[in-house]
Amino acid sequence: MKLVFVRHGLSDWNALNQFTGWVDVDLSEAGLAEAMEAGRKIKEAGLEFDVAFTSVLKRAIKTCHIVLEESDQLWVPEVKSWRLNERHYGALQGLNKKETAEKYGADQVQLWRRSYDTLPPLLAPTDPGSATNDRRYANLQKSRIPMGENLKVTLERVIPFWEDQIAPAILDHKTVLVAAHGNSLRALAKYIEGISDDDIMALEIPTGQPLVYELNEDLSVSKKYYL
Repeated sequence: MKLVFVRHGLSDWNALNQFTGWVDVDLSEAGLAEAMEAGRKIKEAGLEFDVAFTSVLKRAIKTCHIVLEESDQLWVPEVKSWRLNERHYGALQGLNKKETAEKYGADQVQLWRRSYDTLPPLLAPTDPGSATNDRRYANLQKSRIPMGENLKVTLERVIPFWEDQIAPAILDHKTVLVAAHGNSLRALAKYIEGISDDDIMALEIPTGQPLVYELNEDLSVSKKYYL
């Protein structure tokens, strides 16, 4: 049973070194190229998907579409969910990472970025950039829409989707693609691999490089490798 992760390619804000989170930033030209290369690698590996899962943010959606198109699988059924969104970076969203490090210190910013359970500064609910103003989340209770997340909170919203959607598909012996974001994929990897709270800080999933998990019947990891 195979599960494939693809982290979206370089976005416009990645290129500008800005915190992105739930802001719906597009792929850069480099990111489009990364997604195309990921699709070609998947085709060369002979991976054939039965279902694809992605977030409701266009940089992940476009990556998903490009990967499927480049591997001649654009017809594969696709499920979008806010639960696969990038981690919400709160009031840091839109800020330059280097400038933020100069203001708050590199150690503090590293803690906000990589710590398992340290929250970033929270966004005010009345902020114009709040997701409460975005109609793609109109069916969510206001209390479910985050004002900022750490990896622990991201994991808590991702795992129900794993249990309800992704895991049942794998157990049905479907080959699954998940095209998502650095932190939603890190959360899934932590859960699947049983990575400790301390060790997860060092995990980095590269953009545009397909990560393949071969899973046993109990969904434990038999093999893990990048294409």
